[in-house]
Amino acid sequence: MSQNVNKRPSQQESNKRSVREQRKAAQLAEQQAKEAKLAKERKQQTLIGIIVVVVVVALVSVAGFAIWRATRPVSTADTEKAYQAVQSVETKPADANAKGGFLISKNGLNKKVANVPTVEEYMDFLCPGCGSFNRSVDPTLQKLVAAGQINLVVYPNAFLDSLSTDEYSTRAASAAAYIAQNDPDHLLDFIADMFAEDFQPSESSYKAVSDKQIQQVAIKAGVSETVAEKSTDGTYKTWISKVSAYSPLRQELWNVSGSNKGQMTTPTVRINSNYWDMNSVSSSGLDTASALIKALGISSSDVGQASVLPSIGASGKPVSLS
Repeated sequence: MSQNVNKRPSQQESNKRSVREQRKAAQLAEQQAKEAKLAKERKQQTLIGIIVVVVVVALVSVAGFAIWRATRPVSTADTEKAYQAVQSVETKPADANAKGGFLISKNGLNKKVANVPTVEEYMDFLCPGCGSFNRSVDPTLQKLVAAGQINLVVYPNAFLDSLSTDEYSTRAASAAAYIAQNDPDHLLDFIADMFAEDFQPSESSYKAVSDKQIQQVAIKAGVSETVAEKSTDGTYKTWISKVSAYSPLRQELWNVSGSNKGQMTTPTVRINSNYWDMNSVSSSGLDTASALIKALGISSSDVGQASVLPSIGASGKPVSLS
C-alpha cells in the first residue's frame, strides 16, 4: 500500500513537468514563428529595393542591374532627365510638390505648420514592408498630424506592377494622388485602409483587385462617392509612372547602411530631409511606432497633445535610437 501511495505523487509531478514543458515548447514555437515572420518582412523589403531599380533602368534581372550599376553609376544627368520628365507631364496634381509628394498638416493640404518636424514617406501599396510599417505607425502619424505636431509628406509610388496582373501599384498610387488632390482630409484614412491586413494584396501570391474594390476602400475612409469613382479613372497614371522612375535616382533616398546601401527600398522615410535609417529600428529593440516617436523627440504620452512639440523642431536631425 505504501509503495502505491509513494508512486502516485511521483506520477502527478511527472505530469506537471510534462505540461510545463509543453507550454514552454509552445511559447518557444510562437516566438520563433514571430521572428521568422519579421525576418521574412525584412527580406521582402530588401527584394523590393532591387525590383525598384530594376524597373527604373528597364533591366530584367538582378544580375543585369548589378552589372549596370558597376559600369554606369547614376549620374546627375540621369536624375535631371527623370526630374524634367515628371515636370513635363501635362496632367498632374496641382498641389503635389515637384518631386511627387503631398504635404498634409492640421492646416490642410500644402499648408505647412511652422516649427515642427516634417516627415516624408515613400510608399508602394503592394509593398509588404510598407504595409507592415503603416499598420504600425498610421495611428501615431494621424494623431501627430491632427495635433499640429508634424507635417507629413506622402509620396505614392508604383514600383511593383510586375508582381501584379493588373498594374495594381500604379492604379492604387494614382487613386491616392487623386484623393490627395480632391479630398485631402481623408487621404490618411484611405492610406491606412489600403494597407489594412485584410485588404492589402500579397505581392507573392497576387489576386486581382478591381477598381470597384479600391473605390469601396475610399468610401469607407470617408471619401465621397463621386471622388472615389473618379479616383480610379487613371487620371494621374502617367504622372505616377514618371515620379516612380525619378524617385529611385534621388541619392538622398538611398539606404545608408546594410545590404541595400546605395539604393532605394520602400518604405523610405525622411525626417526634416534627413534619411531615417530603418536598420536602426531593427537594432534598437523598439517597435516601429515607438522608434519614430523617439526619433522625433517626443514622448508617447505627449503624442496628440497640441501644446507639446517634438524637440527636434523644423530643422533638427532625428534623435538617435541607440
